[in-house]
Formats: sequence, structure tokens, C-alpha cells
Amino acid sequence: MCSGKTTLSAHPTNNKTRSIKTLAILATITTVIFMACSPREEKTPAVDMEKAKTEIQALENTYAAAELAKDAAGVAAYYAEDAVSYNRNKEPTIGRAAIQERIAKRIVADTSGNKPTYTVVDIFADGNQLVEIGSFLQANLAGLPADKGYYMSCFEKRDGKYQCVRDMGVTTLPAK
Repeated sequence: MCSGKTTLSAHPTNNKTRSIKTLAILATITTVIFMACSPREEKTPAVDMEKAKTEIQALENTYAAAELAKDAAGVAAYYAEDAVSYNRNKEPTIGRAAIQERIAKRIVADTSGNKPTYTVVDIFADGNQLVEIGSFLQANLAGLPADKGYYMSCFEKRDGKYQCVRDMGVTTLPAK
């Protein structure tokens, strides 16, 4: 039975080497598959909060100026095409065109001469999304508050500039 001959496959060192190589190849393939299938963590660019706050305040100032000028299209430019605006005692207004129509009706009906002011109170940003908490004041001709309160606007940066995609506000004056 023992002829003294050994074959390569029966050599213990060659079998161990083959097993180790096979395991290494399987481990490499498994690692590559898991890396390809696992979700990638995308790094979002850091937001310069002071710059973002300045940009949002400029949007609010433009909104107020357009509102004072009774320019519904100028006010609506604040909003993205697919924006949704939530208003007191009304159903949500969906889309920039519908928002502009709602604003135009409000502007035509407003004969108060109130001066609007919108002020950024705080912002929270991550990547291309930003949430603003702001305060508003509608001052009458005597400079007294005709209405005041707070609002929240959610923005997305699209084509390099922030556009409002959702907003809602609340008054802090008692109901009449």
C-alpha cells in the first residue's frame, strides 16, 4: 500500500496553502460585495450659517418689499414651483402659481397700508436644506402692531439659491 510515492494533492503544505488562498479570495469577494451593496455615507458640505442667515434675511426683505409694493409675482418668487403654503383658517395652497393667486387676492383686498417686516430669528441647516424660524410684524400707519407673530419656512437650495418649499405662520395677537 505504501509505495513511498506522494502526490502534490496529498502534500499537507500544499492543501493548507490552497485552503488559505481560497479563504482569502472568498473573503475579498465577500468584502467587495458588502461594500458595493451597503449604503454610502455621503458627505454634505458644511453650511456657513452666517452666510445662510444673511441670504434668508435678504429673501424676507425682498418678500416684504414686494408685499408693500403690492407685487404678488414678486412675493411669489420666494417660493419654489412645488411649494406648499399653510395659512391660518385655510386649506394649504399648493404650487407657486396658486400661492401667487392667493397673495394677489389678499393684496387687492388689503387697504390698511400696513408695513410688513419679517425677521429671521433662528435657522437650522444641513446640506441643501434649511429651516427658518422668523417673526413678523404688520405695523399700521401709526407704527403700532396690526398683526404680529411667528412663522416657519423650510427651504431647499436649488440652482444655487434657497427657495421656500413649505411655510406656515401663527399670529400672537388675540382673536378679534
